[in-house]
Amino acid sequence: MPKITLVEFNGADHTIDAETGKSLMLNAIDNGIPGIDADCGGACACGTCHVFLEPQWLEALGDSNPLEDAMLSMRPDREAASRLSCQIEVTEAMDGMVVRLPEFQM
Repeated sequence: MPKITLVEFNGADHTIDAETGKSLMLNAIDNGIPGIDADCGGACACGTCHVFLEPQWLEALGDSNPLEDAMLSMRPDREAASRLSCQIEVTEAMDGMVVRLPEFQM
């Protein structure tokens, strides 16, 4: 199981043993990580599982798909490192990944 660290906006960090094959969003919810609302349950229809990735992980995960990009475009805090965690399938290659959470989900 890869270890992934999710950092809340206030700086509190949570390192989880993530289950491969599941989305990063589901892994966060299953581990009780605050700051991931996931209102649509992972259907890429709301943008409430927004996260910020570090540049090296953006390259490794590839670009967002058009639907994810449309959801992200509605976020005023979108950055080049923004992704929706429901669209990121966890793999062993993500061991050590650090993910920052936004101040709020919308």
